[in-house]
Amino acid sequence: MSTLLELKSSVLRQVQRSQSLRSRREPPPTAAAGPPTPTRVSDRVALGVAKGNGEFFERMNKIVQKQESLLAATHAEEEIIAGPPPPERTDQTFIPEKATRNELDLLYEEAVYTVVSRVGVPSPEYVTSEGDLFNYLQKVFDMSQEEHDIILQRVRESKRASFSLRVSVMKGKNLMAKDANGYSDPYCMLGILLGQSPREAEERKERKFSFRKRKEKLEKRSSVKEVLAARDIQVTDVKPETLNPVWNEHFVFDIDDVQNDLLHLDIWDHDDDVSVAEACRKLNEISGLRGMGRYFKQIAKSVRANGAAASGSEENADDFLGCLNIPLSEIPVVGYDKWFKLEPRSSASKVQGECHLILRLFITQRDTALAKMVSNVVIHQKMLSQILEYEHSHVQVGLLTIGQIQSMQAFKAVCSNRNELHLEIATVIKKGTVEWYEATISHFKPDEGTLEEQLKRLVLVVDAVCVDVQRGQNVYNKLFHSSVKVDFFSISYRQLEKLVADDVSVAMERVCGTLEQESSRLSQTMGETLFELFMSLKTLKRFREFLPLKDTKMLALTGFHNWFKTSIHKWLQIVHEKSIDRIRKALEAIPQAKHSISAVNVTTCFDQVREFWTQLAWPDSAGAFIFITRLTDNFCSEAVSYSELLKRKIERSQLGRDHRSFTVQLCVALNDTEHVRVYLSGLPRELDWRGVEQAMEESCGAEGKEQVNKALNGQLYNADLDLQRETKRIITHLTDKMLPELRRCIQHISLSPDTINNDDAVSPLMKYLDSTLVILSESLVKENLARVLQSLWELLLRMILDSVAENRGVQVEFYTRFQYTVETLVRFFNADGEGLLLEDLKSGDYKALDEELRLNKCSSFELIEQYFLEKISQQRILKHSRFGRISVKCYYDAPEQRLTVEILHAADLIALDANGLSDPFVIVELCPHHLFPNSRSQRTQVKLKTLHPVFDELFYFHVSPEQYRHRFACLTFTVMDYDWLSTNDFAGEAVAPLSDFCWPGRPNATPAGKTVQPFILHLSRQKPS
Repeated sequence: MSTLLELKSSVLRQVQRSQSLRSRREPPPTAAAGPPTPTRVSDRVALGVAKGNGEFFERMNKIVQKQESLLAATHAEEEIIAGPPPPERTDQTFIPEKATRNELDLLYEEAVYTVVSRVGVPSPEYVTSEGDLFNYLQKVFDMSQEEHDIILQRVRESKRASFSLRVSVMKGKNLMAKDANGYSDPYCMLGILLGQSPREAEERKERKFSFRKRKEKLEKRSSVKEVLAARDIQVTDVKPETLNPVWNEHFVFDIDDVQNDLLHLDIWDHDDDVSVAEACRKLNEISGLRGMGRYFKQIAKSVRANGAAASGSEENADDFLGCLNIPLSEIPVVGYDKWFKLEPRSSASKVQGECHLILRLFITQRDTALAKMVSNVVIHQKMLSQILEYEHSHVQVGLLTIGQIQSMQAFKAVCSNRNELHLEIATVIKKGTVEWYEATISHFKPDEGTLEEQLKRLVLVVDAVCVDVQRGQNVYNKLFHSSVKVDFFSISYRQLEKLVADDVSVAMERVCGTLEQESSRLSQTMGETLFELFMSLKTLKRFREFLPLKDTKMLALTGFHNWFKTSIHKWLQIVHEKSIDRIRKALEAIPQAKHSISAVNVTTCFDQVREFWTQLAWPDSAGAFIFITRLTDNFCSEAVSYSELLKRKIERSQLGRDHRSFTVQLCVALNDTEHVRVYLSGLPRELDWRGVEQAMEESCGAEGKEQVNKALNGQLYNADLDLQRETKRIITHLTDKMLPELRRCIQHISLSPDTINNDDAVSPLMKYLDSTLVILSESLVKENLARVLQSLWELLLRMILDSVAENRGVQVEFYTRFQYTVETLVRFFNADGEGLLLEDLKSGDYKALDEELRLNKCSSFELIEQYFLEKISQQRILKHSRFGRISVKCYYDAPEQRLTVEILHAADLIALDANGLSDPFVIVELCPHHLFPNSRSQRTQVKLKTLHPVFDELFYFHVSPEQYRHRFACLTFTVMDYDWLSTNDFAGEAVAPLSDFCWPGRPNATPAGKTVQPFILHLSRQKPS
């Protein structure tokens, strides 16, 4: 029973292994070498990400997208393998439903054609017997012997397949130095040497150091002309001053005779500036050659001939560094990927070194019916599908047979240890899993090369495991569970997860040890590789969701993210540096519409970095907080750096620019800065600060939450201040460019004679503002347009204030004109509610200017009235005073038009005499005097040596309704200190508007006015002007 299970497990693994056939012809060939790939992962995808020549962020995006693409491709293969879930019982024969009989016949013809047209040397583990292969294919396609013979005969009569050779010239090493500087300038020249008969091949072996063909031998071959076209020769680039060149160039050659032709390659040292490749293209044909080696030499010499007859001297000829002669018939089925030792051209030649080549033979044209209807890729898919369905059905039938045997009564009676069958099956699955993993390790060799190369190979191993685990979960787990009630996925996943964790943890210990050294710096390629490895491990860990809950505890990859803490910090530094570089290059872009491409590039860069972080999905809240703090700091510093670089670019480009174009450039810079600033405001949402805050609160309490708020919000606040400051500088730069024209317009208003209409005086200013507004509205986004207009409005207010201050004492018409100008500007900037808000326009300097203009337009009486209005307003808000207070009672007799003022007492007056006291008295009068021309001031008696005098005196004033109706009409109380020998001293004053007790309806204006309560007036002293 154990032997049977091992056989079925082996077949199952072979079915999985065969998926690698899909990627064997993916161009360009990878550097991987060795046996058939024991995994389904596409080497091209994985290595393309790690070794791509694209930009840093493009490669990082490919890494992020790689896992989804990898698993999606595997899922497509699973549909081919599995189809619908396997039933509990099945018929004896598995019949594929995806292909009709006619399609199977055409596919079988393709399979037979492939066997007949085989090329290359097979590995020992492959079946080489044509009969054995035909027997297997007959079973796969359910083909009878008679049908097979008919199709085989048709294939043998068809046109033979056409082949091509893909040659990848990768590297050279330890070449001979031919130049005086101790180096060489090597290049390769390569082509296909036409086939020889077996006898000629033997002769060639005897002449080991001579690769020549006699002309008469060439003439004997009817398929080769005496003339060989120069297009059959390919030349690599020249690599200057090196003995270890890296070419990494790929060529394809059509093959006439795959059994006898050879690949010939020469390496030469280039000695002057003439291009050998160009000469090879210009040289149409060469006659009378004696072998390809001489042909190559003739090309090299012809480069320097310059159209003249050759002198026969080889002083200017390139130096020979070595050659290779590789028979195509010796190339393995899987191709060559190896270092070849260079050979001398003759026994007199002295060469050294090796050349790394990748050689693959492949069919380019097939003479079959199906090949004329569909592509080779479709044929390959259909053929593979048929083979896999056949193998899959046999595995399924075998497992179902075991399940049926297990349920038989006889089996239960005979096998006393039948309960151990499941354990035996699990043991076999574990064994097969370990064998597959060891084969994968053997293929990718993650313990070879530098540390970075080892990590790249580990990425391929983990990706292979991910694909295998997904297939196990989606396909084979259903098969095993329905057949023998065994959880294939749980067994294989736990096994593979542990094996991967052991290998990766050892490698990461070395990485951390290296990075923790003070002088160590993470390289860009190493950072990309570590990120890719992290993402691959994250994908593998994600499959634990399909395990039973009891099996998810204590898995080896549970805390794998801790292996990457040190490297993630350094990786973030690389991302930051690359972001700065990208921002610097983005500023070289030409502005587009209202934003430049640079701003879009900056925010796109931020988005990509944020996506990288999202994909990491760091599980540790404390670690996530540290990294998000670092990311936020990077974003903020990059945004500020962008605004500073933008400012410098503007400063450099302002010379020689016309006003309009420079204004547009400033507007675009404003929009760019605002675009980045708005993006930063969304960081709390984009980086999920709320989630980090909750996690820190759960782990560290309220202190953790406060730490998150303080750190992250502080960074964002400071960056926003910096960006707003840069915005203000750009706006100031923009408005400063308008200053000369604005001054001219304001001066025109100021100097215009009174005879000119106000509209004509203001017209130049409004025309300039209108034309400027057109440019601004076309170039600025709404938010920035409002900012610039507000700044422009404030600038105009200051300029008008300055003009008014410089022209004091002029005629009223001057101030009236500027009053009209301000009103016109308010309407212009408000734009019927579409522009700046009126409350914003009529604040700040506007109030001061409006007051200045209004006062300068007033007469003397109007100014006096304004003065008393201000004093009344100040008195109303005065609630306490250090100068003391006075208590008075006022009431008005309307029929008599008589105002009675009762001064009761004063308190807390200031001391104005040397003895620390005062001799106070109060002067009461009606103001302003031009309103009460017949009223005289009255005064109380002097109260000696006191700060709290009691007066209790009555005073009467005649006040008409026409007089008290004015808002500025008032009573003034002036407290004085009596001095016998000198002028009386001023102690304080207070005012009381007549409207408070004279207007009809007031309690003081009724017959009961005498009974009203007295009121307190706090004294004030006017500051000297």
